[in-house]
Amino acid sequence: MKLVPTRAATMKFNRRTTMKGFGGTLSLPLLESSLHADSQAAIKPPQRLLIVGNPFGAHPDHFFPKTYGKDYASPTTLRGLAWLKDRMTILSHTDHNMVSGHGREISFLSGVLPSEAEAFPEKNISLDQVCARHVGSAVRYPSVAAALGSGIRMSWTANGVERYPVTDPQQLYDQLFLNLTADQKRARTELLHKNKSILDTVQNQMKLLRQKTSVVDRQRLDQFSSSVRELETSLADRETWLQKKKPDFDISEHYSQSEVTITNKYDAIFDMIGYAFQTDLTRVATVEFPSELNYTSIDGVNRSYHGCTHNGRKEDLVSELVAIESFQIQRLSNCLKKLDSIREPNSSGSLLDHTTVLFGSGMGYGGTHSNRDLPILVAGGGFKHRGHVDTSDRSGRHMPLCNLFVTLMQRFGIERDRFNTSTGTFDLPSV
Repeated sequence: MKLVPTRAATMKFNRRTTMKGFGGTLSLPLLESSLHADSQAAIKPPQRLLIVGNPFGAHPDHFFPKTYGKDYASPTTLRGLAWLKDRMTILSHTDHNMVSGHGREISFLSGVLPSEAEAFPEKNISLDQVCARHVGSAVRYPSVAAALGSGIRMSWTANGVERYPVTDPQQLYDQLFLNLTADQKRARTELLHKNKSILDTVQNQMKLLRQKTSVVDRQRLDQFSSSVRELETSLADRETWLQKKKPDFDISEHYSQSEVTITNKYDAIFDMIGYAFQTDLTRVATVEFPSELNYTSIDGVNRSYHGCTHNGRKEDLVSELVAIESFQIQRLSNCLKKLDSIREPNSSGSLLDHTTVLFGSGMGYGGTHSNRDLPILVAGGGFKHRGHVDTSDRSGRHMPLCNLFVTLMQRFGIERDRFNTSTGTFDLPSV
């Protein structure tokens, strides 16, 4: 991944330089050239979050190490991450305590099924969207979602609305790096103003309706009204960012329409997300490996992803499944190596040291449709990593995965001690 400084990075800025925008000011992303300006008051690099998920979990014998602690032998699936062993934590015996079966894997990042969301204050909002909401308008895109297909359904807003990933590398490039023409900007601004006008009308109607409803209905209307206010803010933010130039990115160096393979498509996706992190376009990103993805271009894979999970523990089928899962890990590994090669301005660490990486699934193992003992690992992020950890308590009860999510939120700068089904936190201190 050839990551080059943006044009702005060649200019000199004071540490407190800001850009004037509608409704206030926006701080510039940290630039290397600004470091001389105020050495006494160092700017900490922002925290970022990268989540990579699949729908069918992992073959447990090839994902989880045989021993606990840091001195473990890397299992087959995780060999691509062996170089990161000292900066990675693998969690055994953690899940959402759900009855096994298809359809429950959509709770991966929330711990809550949409059908049960009403019982929770934040519904089934997912981890990525909690963090995106915390970032807000500090960046152009609070979160970015990408895949080569849809179907995992792992990203959800506070209103229980599913967020769909961008499913084509070219479309992802257009979204992140393609600048609009002057005419396109004018048309987009007019549309934003029109939508803002519609929302004003909706809010006025809501006020009148609220006076005639029951207490329960008023609570529901208040929730809806909050969503409308968030959307209004989002529209204002979009208009502000609409006037700002996006960083340059030469997609031809990362992706070619003449070489359309699953490998270079995902490598291009990860490269673009890495550069979006580096240029502070976003601080939250999710990448999915959907169930219907065709892996037959990978050596040794001749069947569908779903078909390989129903292997009856036959050696040839298990081998194909492990090849698919190893492919997913290798794509992630390539991305993390590139993040680790980029030094953070005003820091002794790399981009990876300030990016928390979560890999996992809402299903433990597709071969048995088990939603227990989810394959979870955390890398980077500036944590004091623990190797392979048994998270179950003395009685053998699995740790709620939401405990880990609370810890990741705290590392992201969100002050909270609970999230949906959590009962505490996971002991993963910062360096």
